[in-house]
Amino acid sequence: MRRLGLLIAATLLLAPLGGQAQVLLDQPTTSTSSRETMEIGTSTSEIAITSDFAGADLTIFGALSNTDQLLLAIGQYDIVVVLEGPRENATVRRKERVFGIWVNTRSMTFEHVPQAYSLSSTRAVDNITAPLELSDRGIGVDHIPLTPVGFVGNVADVPEFRQAFRRLQSAGGLYESDPAGVRFVSSTLFKATLRIPADVPNGVHTVRAYLFKTGKFLNEKSLPLRVIKTGIEQMITDAAHQRPITYGVFSVLLALITGWAASFIFRKS
Repeated sequence: MRRLGLLIAATLLLAPLGGQAQVLLDQPTTSTSSRETMEIGTSTSEIAITSDFAGADLTIFGALSNTDQLLLAIGQYDIVVVLEGPRENATVRRKERVFGIWVNTRSMTFEHVPQAYSLSSTRAVDNITAPLELSDRGIGVDHIPLTPVGFVGNVADVPEFRQAFRRLQSAGGLYESDPAGVRFVSSTLFKATLRIPADVPNGVHTVRAYLFKTGKFLNEKSLPLRVIKTGIEQMITDAAHQRPITYGVFSVLLALITGWAASFIFRKS
């Protein structure tokens, strides 16, 4: 009887606790963690190319939210900003000496590659994340996908032509990288500078910003940037593309008239 009384007493004492536990389990749980987000803006949405255009700098501003302040303080957030030009096929030709004359002997065409590519980042992109991640997203000059189209020949030549294409674009100032071009101006605001070359191609370019956290991709934002020619340069470009026959005839006549005028003015008596 004594044991039975103790068991009943223990049951009565534990009953309120079980009720409280049931109430706690029934309450909805809320997560305190949320994914980081990013917004960007550009200093201008249009670049006008004039006869004296010698290149320009494009400024990109951005803001982060829902970041981990400790990870941000120790530099675990990385940002890569890219200005990517219009895409089209590009052909690389190799010259060889044949009977004492340099001629084009082999060529390779890469499909749908950006005509211009400028990159800025918080640090070197190869130190931000794995090479496979960079290649999957085409981030960095060395990771831009270069796919041969209609190529017939030795497959071993493909890396050589790819390297030559990147070298030519970099030498011409169309492909460039700045591993320190992005910097934080506050705990959540950042600023990036991208270089626009003097011979930047005409058309719609794309500004892309990538956000990484401890080497993992989190978010991407993009904005369009129009590059247009103005003045007589635009008139000449439009005439060459829209009325090529008229443009060609006019160019020949202009050359003849200019040559005749020069010979008349500078001829000796």
